[in-house]
Amino acid sequence: MTTDNTVIPGLRVGDLVEVRSEAEILATLDENGEFDALPFMPEMLRFCGQQLTVYKVANKACDTIGHTGMLRMQNAVHLTGARCDGSAHDGCQAACLMYWKHAWLRKVNPGDSARPQAPAPTAEPRLRPLLTIASRRPPAPDGTEMYRCQATELRRWAPEPLTLKNPGQFVEDVRTGNAGVLWTIRTILVALFDRVQGLTRKRLPSRLRFNDGRQWGNLRGRAGEKTPTGRTGLQPGDTVRIRSKDEVAATLNADLLNRGLGFDAEMARFCGRTAKVARRVDQIIDDRTGKMIKMKSPCIVLENVVCEGAFNMSCPRAITPYWREIWLERIDGDGRSDEASPIRSAVSAAE
Repeated sequence: MTTDNTVIPGLRVGDLVEVRSEAEILATLDENGEFDALPFMPEMLRFCGQQLTVYKVANKACDTIGHTGMLRMQNAVHLTGARCDGSAHDGCQAACLMYWKHAWLRKVNPGDSARPQAPAPTAEPRLRPLLTIASRRPPAPDGTEMYRCQATELRRWAPEPLTLKNPGQFVEDVRTGNAGVLWTIRTILVALFDRVQGLTRKRLPSRLRFNDGRQWGNLRGRAGEKTPTGRTGLQPGDTVRIRSKDEVAATLNADLLNRGLGFDAEMARFCGRTAKVARRVDQIIDDRTGKMIKMKSPCIVLENVVCEGAFNMSCPRAITPYWREIWLERIDGDGRSDEASPIRSAVSAAE
């Protein structure tokens, strides 16, 4: 086992690591329950003592707070299967892929003797108050509960922008196994295209823009301001087909929103594919404010469908997209639709 408690050199996708004990992790945390401004959340305790593989090396993160682009991250990884269950955040259903600092892990090298099975995490008395601090903010003036988590503190633990002017990030993507060479080349070309498109939106009249200045892969919304809705009662385990790009575009306004929920190019990549419904989501914590958002209409999360960063600088966060039911078509075991498409009539009603 490595004895370096701060940095584990050479970590790659697929490497086996062990999450350190509560006592060892406590020794790394400050008075706010953080290491390098990254909170260690209560939902991470259940993994103490477990051996997990590296899913992605967390060398960067997309800015979901300020939407400024990519931010630099150092000495951290995402672990396979280690998503937040929201148990310490009043049932937040975002299921974010958690960040693990090297200091909280030890690498398991080939030939290492097997360690005894770790017992269930013990209630380290000095750690629990820190985890409460790491998961809560002071209440809002009206008494509304306010939360802290790794996502809400993103701009604190990753304050440095990471742009195309930093080509070393792409070398690291390939070196660590986050992405292949061809994938990385495509990512760079898409980023360059999007940058040019951004300049044309700022400087050219609409008649001179290519594809109206839209970024690579984005659809053109056709629904007008009043976007349609469709409820089919999808439940976990149902098999669905993600509707075609043309069908989805008919449900979006000019800002690619359907009743406030966005549909981006990363989601458009999955159009036409089939998947099973993983869960219905009706509440998530807002990264920007720390407040719990209660959804008027539950969204759908699909099994094994995550943002792959194909059009977003190979971001490794693997965020789970949220799908409106109107974007999904329930199908039976033979791959046939068992319902009439609601989109055409819904759009007509909205107009």
